[in-house]
Amino acid sequence: MKRWTNLALFVLLGLAFVTGWLAFFSTTASRGSSGYAIIALTPWKSVIASRAIQRRRPGWWASLLLTILVLVSVLSGILHSTGLLISAGAITAMEVHVGAALVAIPFAAWHIIARRIPTRAVDLSRRSLLRAGALVAGAGLTYAAGEAAIRLLRLPGSERRFTGSYEFGSLESSQLPATQWMFDAVPQIDPRTWRLAVHTGTVTRQWTYEELLAFDDRVRATLDCTGGFFSTQDWSGVWLSRLISPHPDPPPQGGREMFLPSSIHVRSSTGYDRRFAIANAGRLLVATRLGGTALDADHGFPVRLVAPDRRGYWWVKWLTEIRVDELPAWWQLPFPMQ
Repeated sequence: MKRWTNLALFVLLGLAFVTGWLAFFSTTASRGSSGYAIIALTPWKSVIASRAIQRRRPGWWASLLLTILVLVSVLSGILHSTGLLISAGAITAMEVHVGAALVAIPFAAWHIIARRIPTRAVDLSRRSLLRAGALVAGAGLTYAAGEAAIRLLRLPGSERRFTGSYEFGSLESSQLPATQWMFDAVPQIDPRTWRLAVHTGTVTRQWTYEELLAFDDRVRATLDCTGGFFSTQDWSGVWLSRLISPHPDPPPQGGREMFLPSSIHVRSSTGYDRRFAIANAGRLLVATRLGGTALDADHGFPVRLVAPDRRGYWWVKWLTEIRVDELPAWWQLPFPMQ
């Protein structure tokens, strides 16, 4: 049972991590079953861990810390999904959920290496497969029952979006929360000297704040933050496609190759950046106003990107540079690292 428990936890932790990060990429957040399965194995794992602690096996403290981090991540995820505790002060349950999972990664890697479990034929025996099936079925039923109870009891979790986020301040621009990605700090920018540099091939155009304010393209879009909230707001500014030069280069001469744009690289004054497919240019708004009022510093002044149907980390704030180039849109890290 010790061996089977450790193998099952290894698979479940990997599944929870992968599905959790996929939820950040997309607009789905269906990853609760693995968390309930991990909790179901806690009694057996606690017996294994307590024996290792009593024997003072090398690295026992790292295994204990890993266990605590996993439990904190799972329990905070359940608190968020039910709505029983969405936040405590400025810290949200979702931030604790994600933060604990990230901190647990190096400990999980160490545990896999130091406590390596070689595969055996018995791992795929009928008994092992029946145990795995029972665990998955039980976790799935528990998850489904929990979701039904949330709606039946009308807990706050019944009102969360399909991404798992909670509505906050929609169509009330003054209520939109201000969040930054990881280590970004809010810059203080002088609009008189600030410029938005747009590079298309060999052509560069420097846009002033006053020039961008003259545009009044509008869109109602939902900002769905990975921190656990969503808010629908009215934004105005200029479609990015209108800022891109339609003829970036002269026709090719001799052996010179024609410039073939593939993606749009958007950069913030903080160094934060994202890359989009060129086909998305007509759906990306360079916003100067929120709810009819000029942006403030916390929300991206002087201009920010509005990326409808994408999670909040795509909505780059404090824009300073837009570059159209030939690199593919996937030529970037899945998430900004700064």
